[in-house]
Amino acid sequence: MTTNPQTLPTIAITSGDPAGIGPEVAVKALADPAISCLANWIIVGDAAILKPVEAASGAMLPTPPKARVLDLRQLDPSEFTVGKVSAACGRAALEYVRAATRLCLEGRVAAMVTAPVSKEAVTLSGEAFTGHTEFIAKLCGARESRMLLVSDRLRVVHVSTHVSLRRACDLDAHKVLRTIELGHGAMQALGYDRPRIAVCGLNPHAGENRLFGDEDLEFILPAVKSAQAAGIACEGPFPADTVFLKALRGEYDLIVAMYHDQGHIAMKLLDFEHTVNVSLGLPIIRTSVDHGTAFDIAGKNQADPRSMKAALKLAARMAAHRLPHATQPTQQEGMR
Repeated sequence: MTTNPQTLPTIAITSGDPAGIGPEVAVKALADPAISCLANWIIVGDAAILKPVEAASGAMLPTPPKARVLDLRQLDPSEFTVGKVSAACGRAALEYVRAATRLCLEGRVAAMVTAPVSKEAVTLSGEAFTGHTEFIAKLCGARESRMLLVSDRLRVVHVSTHVSLRRACDLDAHKVLRTIELGHGAMQALGYDRPRIAVCGLNPHAGENRLFGDEDLEFILPAVKSAQAAGIACEGPFPADTVFLKALRGEYDLIVAMYHDQGHIAMKLLDFEHTVNVSLGLPIIRTSVDHGTAFDIAGKNQADPRSMKAALKLAARMAAHRLPHATQPTQQEGMR
């Protein structure tokens, strides 16, 4: 990819919960010349929090215009303790997400990448919050959204994510079909002309012909047949304990999981460091690391930036299709 700033997309990065590893992985990732050359980057956060991270890690953010900080001035470092859950940090982290989403909706950046936030910290701040995907979807006015996990070896899209397992079992054929459709579209955007899609069953052995439950035949199979009728290369429902292996062996390009852990366990076991979270069903591009705030190692210069690097690479790849890139916020808006 060219390194001419005028031909690169502009991408926003939220720095995540200030008490977690988000600021550290963002700084370390952008300090890598192989990453910084992919786009013009805007780090949305607090400059007063990012500067000590640079000093402690020895990793320096690129100079403008390659990287700028949109300083929201939400917190002073004296107001919180690194590694500790706090309402103030939860509130600040959510403001970073709001600002980055607004930049995307205004067309001023081509994509956004999110560092991890703490659901507990956000909840303590008084905000109802189940996760980035749902929160950003609401900000965008999107009626539905899905979570896609992407690695070099496997891709998984989820029918449901941050709900209880009991609620996740209340399937709806239309929701399953819509997940297949969104996954199919995302795979085409990633370069798969005719992606091969496998759909997981809900129950053990995909219900074993109703022996272990009716949901697979009553909700999942009709969705698969509807997708096939629409020309999507889709098969299932398959037992979840074997279909991931088939995909790894090259039989399928994408797996549709019925609920959060069904897809996440396989992806994180396979490639925790390089898995990227992509939000589907939104009018904007959003990718994210697929790990948490890691309060236990925050502030110790131990955070691994590989997942952030992968998220930045994928965002740049997806945003490149939306050139010419958007204009950057001005110095008057808190940039340094």
